[in-house]
Amino acid sequence: MSAQATKALVLHQNIRKIAGKNWGISQQHRRILYKTVVERMLAHGAAAWCLKITAKIARKLTSIQRPFLLSITGAYRTSPTAALQVITGLPPLHLQLQQEARHITLTRLKKPLSPEITDIQPSQIESKAKGWTLHPSLFLNTNQICMTDGGPESLADTRAFHIFTDGSKTDEGVGAAYCIFKNKIITHQWKGQLQKYNTVFQAEITALREAIQYASENLKDHQVKVYVDNQASLYAIANPKTKAQIARQIFKNLIDNPNIKVSWIKAHANYPGNEKADELAKEATTTGQPYTVLLPTSHIKSVLKACLLRDWQELWTKGNTGRPIHKVLPKVSLHTQNWSRELSIFLMEHGPFPTYLHRFRLSQTDYCNCGGIGSPIHYATECPFTLSWHLKTPASSNIDPWRKSIAQNKILSNKICELIRFIHQNNDLFKIN
Repeated sequence: MSAQATKALVLHQNIRKIAGKNWGISQQHRRILYKTVVERMLAHGAAAWCLKITAKIARKLTSIQRPFLLSITGAYRTSPTAALQVITGLPPLHLQLQQEARHITLTRLKKPLSPEITDIQPSQIESKAKGWTLHPSLFLNTNQICMTDGGPESLADTRAFHIFTDGSKTDEGVGAAYCIFKNKIITHQWKGQLQKYNTVFQAEITALREAIQYASENLKDHQVKVYVDNQASLYAIANPKTKAQIARQIFKNLIDNPNIKVSWIKAHANYPGNEKADELAKEATTTGQPYTVLLPTSHIKSVLKACLLRDWQELWTKGNTGRPIHKVLPKVSLHTQNWSRELSIFLMEHGPFPTYLHRFRLSQTDYCNCGGIGSPIHYATECPFTLSWHLKTPASSNIDPWRKSIAQNKILSNKICELIRFIHQNNDLFKIN
């Protein structure tokens, strides 16, 4: 941990060289550098030491993360860490690393997590295959997979069996289907209903596998042409080193059945077979035969991300710091707010205000030179020195909605930014002599 902290310190110094509080690369680029460089470096080996977080490790990781949050936002160094995390959309570092440790434990180490996190077992997760599907000397015929539009051919050739496959994912569910045509007449069709957590790619390639499996068992003595409107599926089955298990099964089946050819078809081009397959796939989302496919890793990530957001929300709700920001942003999010430095200073109330300076014993009084209490709302609504940037004074019961409106309204936030810049540039004007 100490070695990683030292590396993080060097990285922070490098960021300071290319970006200060109000100069250099943009806030968005600072955040990207943190996510792609700093966080990746700290996440190395997290599965070994970050699965069960202790209070000591959490405090250490927070102290490592804090300087980067200050550099990203340009906020005052006394700004609360919890508020900076919510503003930038960067969760507490110990929760982020714990999420990655859980993901590695479940998907790569094949160890189950505690039931309060998830009841998903490693055997239920789709794993990536390695190496060659078959011996390199075994390969598909050159014309067995075609990437050009086979729609016109499907309408002209009446000797072969034409199989159209499709997959669909809607709010109601996930479905896969195929239909077989001979002389423009449907001879067979199949519909399978997958689980809602399955992906569109899984639906598409499942429909393709079932179609080829049916053709290999029932149409061995006939020419069979299978049409797919998803090129990702074709690239997967054409790759002899594909990592998708279902694609490997299709590859082996095609090797054993050279009479089956697979072609891409342009979607929504008014080809009758493709339109019928699309219709069946949509029906399969609710009325198809139940069909089980392993959990995609994307679903595991979404489950663990939900756990992270739940734990982060609990920390943010029960925390004691950053309450002014909590009133504006009560719900945490992984998306940055894209607030300017000046807007963050105003809403956090950590800035060139007498109330802030007096609180941290940097000034003997919290009064402004005009005689009023030098709070952020005073400068935004009452102070005669800032008359050009005044906003309408809110009622005492509407201060929180007023602050929210400033954060959400670009015109109001720009006016506040100009106000804070004026205060910074004319700081002596507001000090009591």
